[in-house]
Amino acid sequence: MNTTNRLWHVAAAIGLALLAVLLTTFYVTNYKRHVQHGESQVTVLVAAKDVPVDTQGAELISGTWLTKETVARRQVVPGAIASPDQLRGLIATQPTFAGEQVTTRRFGTQAQQGLRSQLEGTQRAFQVPGDANQLLAGTLRDGDRVDLVANLKYKFVNFRAGNSSTNTDDLVASRVVLKNLLVLRAPGGGGPTSKITPNDTSFSVVLQVTDAQSQKLFFVMKNGDWSLQLRPVINPQDSPSTVETVGSVLGDGLHQGQIDQLVFGTGRGSR
Repeated sequence: MNTTNRLWHVAAAIGLALLAVLLTTFYVTNYKRHVQHGESQVTVLVAAKDVPVDTQGAELISGTWLTKETVARRQVVPGAIASPDQLRGLIATQPTFAGEQVTTRRFGTQAQQGLRSQLEGTQRAFQVPGDANQLLAGTLRDGDRVDLVANLKYKFVNFRAGNSSTNTDDLVASRVVLKNLLVLRAPGGGGPTSKITPNDTSFSVVLQVTDAQSQKLFFVMKNGDWSLQLRPVINPQDSPSTVETVGSVLGDGLHQGQIDQLVFGTGRGSR
């Protein structure tokens, strides 16, 4: 290798080394700037005492609910506020506990308070009237989950394309038609000391349903017998969907001879 080539190799090596130093310096400088920015101090408002749901923002502004606190920028929670005026005209839709940063995410407009704060998108609040047994009055609580089981009359022609069947006999079937509905407001009354009669129709429950589910719920209410059933709180599960008819209820678990006895009479039930 001649002297010129050696010089080019040395120069290239020095150039790469300088580039590496420059890139490292740039990275370290930006990292330090980022860390320093995150460590810079900012002022936020913190709850001096618990702020319950439905507390008016105006009340927080005029009272002794809030206190200022200085924290590192990286510790600021999303939506944190620095001025009480940011809560003017709002209402607490979620609780804020003493010592927590006050965030606008836990507040909403007056229209969002109560049941409205629990609805979004396709969700709807549907008030369902019924008697104490149907609505589990005295048992249901706000926040419970329920299923709707229905008993409906039908005809074979309801399931025939173009209603081509000539069989118009009235039939009956039962099934769970809606599952895992949220109870927004449990039936009034109830409790161990309440006087509840099975035929009392003065109860109602407010359920959270989708707009599509509301159609099925309303159909069942107007055209069949129905009842709510309480779902478990611990590890709730659903069995495969089934439908029950007279045949399935009476014939379930029977051997063929017993089924023949049901269908054809006592003369064929001996096998």
